[in-house]
Amino acid sequence: MSELKETTLNSKEIFKGRIIDVYLEEVELPNGKTSTREIVKHPGAVAIIALTKDNKIVLVEQFRKPLERTLVEIPAGKVEKGEDPETTAKRELEEETGYTCEKLEPLISFYTSPGFADELVHLFIARDLVKLSEAAELDEDEFVEVMEVTMEEAQKLVESKRIYDAKTAFAVQYLQLLERRER
Repeated sequence: MSELKETTLNSKEIFKGRIIDVYLEEVELPNGKTSTREIVKHPGAVAIIALTKDNKIVLVEQFRKPLERTLVEIPAGKVEKGEDPETTAKRELEEETGYTCEKLEPLISFYTSPGFADELVHLFIARDLVKLSEAAELDEDEFVEVMEVTMEEAQKLVESKRIYDAKTAFAVQYLQLLERRER
């Protein structure tokens, strides 16, 4: 079996943004030929499955410009440079939902689109939520509506394609698996 590796021959930054950087890279393929790759560099993100004391899932609805529509999602956000993902998760939970938590447990990390991006999402579960007396402020360009739903309602949101992103669909499936295990 041949070695499945691509060697970078040269790399050129073609865009430097606030959230992502984009590179065009020339690579040598395992068969010796060359090709180009467009690569999105991302600092990483967190996503939080937040459960209320009565076992409702805290979700946020927000407009997503690339899709020109709103989506219902679990709270999430970008890891700031030098920030620990657990710190990011707690901050994003507070900013987006107005809750903090007594228990924050890391579940799994996964790449969102490894064919062109290096974004790694760290998924957490937050339990024993406590409503903040004074809500943390959202980023100035961020607008969300908070909702609390049952598992059945979350499943209907998936079916109706209001929940239509991978991290949130994964979170709903994960919670369904937990429910089955607890029965």
